Amino acid sequence: MKQDWKGINRYATVGLEFALSLLVGLFGGRWLQAKLGTGNWLTFVGFGFGVAAGYRAIYRAVQAANRDAEREEAAEQAERQRYHDESSRALNDRSRSEPADDGGERDPKRLN
Repeated sequence: MKQDWKGINRYATVGLEFALSLLVGLFGGRWLQAKLGTGNWLTFVGFGFGVAAGYRAIYRAVQAANRDAEREEAAEQAERQRYHDESSRALNDRSRSEPADDGGERDPKRLN
């Protein structure tokens, strides 16, 4: 259960990171505009950098989620394979230890 909350917290911060990236880019551009006395183009450039940083955060979160899903799928597949191998082995062991049922017919060569 503790592991589940850890994963949820990791992905819950993506929205916050996206919003903060936008705001830092916007206000950073406005600050540079005020300091350098340029037109509004530095505000737009800063906002563009904020958008790029926000989408980068989303991309990284999606990649991490994909890696986690692949890792869980591989673990489940390994568990299914292990279960299948164990049940096959148990079935083979049981068939070796029990005499074969040939329907009541006996091989005449084996009687001698």
